[in-house]
Amino acid sequence: MSSKLSTFICQNCGTETSQYFGKCLNCNSWNSIVEEIKSKSSTYKTIKNSKKAIPFNEISSQKISRFTTGFKEFDRVLGGGIVPGSVVLLGGEPGIGKSTIVLQSAGQISLNKKVLYVTAEESLEQVKIRWERLNQNSIDLKIFAETNLSLIIEEIKSVNPSFAIIDSIQAIHNHEMESSPGSVSQVRACSSELQNLAKNNNIALLVIGHVTKDGALAGPKTLEHLVDVVINFEGDNISSHRLLRGIKNRFGSTFEIGIFEMLEEGLREINNPSSIFTNKENISGVTTTITNEGTRPFAVDIQALVNKTFYSNPRRTTTGISINRLHQILAVIEKHVGIKLSEFDCYVATGGGFEINDPSSDLGVAISIISSLKNIPPLASSSFIGELGLSGQVRKSNNLRTKIEEAARLGIKNIVVPILEEDRNNFKNLINIKEISNIKEAVEYALLK
Repeated sequence: MSSKLSTFICQNCGTETSQYFGKCLNCNSWNSIVEEIKSKSSTYKTIKNSKKAIPFNEISSQKISRFTTGFKEFDRVLGGGIVPGSVVLLGGEPGIGKSTIVLQSAGQISLNKKVLYVTAEESLEQVKIRWERLNQNSIDLKIFAETNLSLIIEEIKSVNPSFAIIDSIQAIHNHEMESSPGSVSQVRACSSELQNLAKNNNIALLVIGHVTKDGALAGPKTLEHLVDVVINFEGDNISSHRLLRGIKNRFGSTFEIGIFEMLEEGLREINNPSSIFTNKENISGVTTTITNEGTRPFAVDIQALVNKTFYSNPRRTTTGISINRLHQILAVIEKHVGIKLSEFDCYVATGGGFEINDPSSDLGVAISIISSLKNIPPLASSSFIGELGLSGQVRKSNNLRTKIEEAARLGIKNIVVPILEEDRNNFKNLINIKEISNIKEAVEYALLK
């Protein structure tokens, strides 16, 4: 009697079924179910548990020790550096520079720590070519080209590095499983084995993962739950700038971002990222807002173009801002400022295409739209912060103090904000602050003064 049986696994969400379906019943994706072979023999064993449950007051807590990646921007996203024994998952589009930033960091870390770089996608010669182009230095960095999980684990145990890199998790395979590399079951099994190895030996592990055509990390969702830190490396084919964005972090704040520039000799970190997204122009339709990503404030230009429409339904187009947010802001302007915008096309974009998720940018968007419509430049050297309520009020903003300090650091002279809870005298030597309670006050101050 055969000891093997077939099971059908969705490559998108990991759902298992006993028969084939053209469409996954869980995630509704088409043609994502693949047949895989599983063993009937049970893998459960009796384990003697020597551990006992204990109360919190008997647990000894130790301060987390970290070591630097060699990049301040990378360290910021990680929460201050790499934690020994942690597992970091780095994802990004093909060709965005994942292997480049990891190899540069490996060279810097190897000056003080033992590092092992496991390449499953390239040969040693290909890695050497990239290394020479980056012109890096190293002391204790070893390169290992292998795709077999068992051999990779043996090599990691043999070298016993402080920091190990797997490039990439979709390219390695467990020979005990009959499914192909990159499948859901292979990724789940390989990542689980590597995580146990890292935790048991206190090895910091960085795993590079592929992404799907939609930009999500490929493989089962359990992969993201399994690791301690999930980071996305973002960019586009036109701009040389790259964004390192934290999605999950058990040792720091999430949604922190680090900004790099891709040059011929590798990635270079940007120390003053606000300068990338602002031009300090005083023209109609352009305002500046201060937004937060994680704990970091950024100054970003918001550009608006309002033009008479030639369509029965006016066009609404955004870059870097939610289209639904724009519709809401336009409705507030029509209702509470008395400007009829249903006869105008409206195009809104952020400087450099920077994606803003902070609702405190609403006021900047509204002022830029009205400025473009009236063809009047807003108040010179000004920044606008505040979330617009549906009743036209300007609501309080999170991290307002850090935003005001960032505006002052950039040399902005005026800032329009909601009513402050703290004493404005704390900022009087930094910047001229105008407190407003609704959008009408903001328009009168910024455009009619």
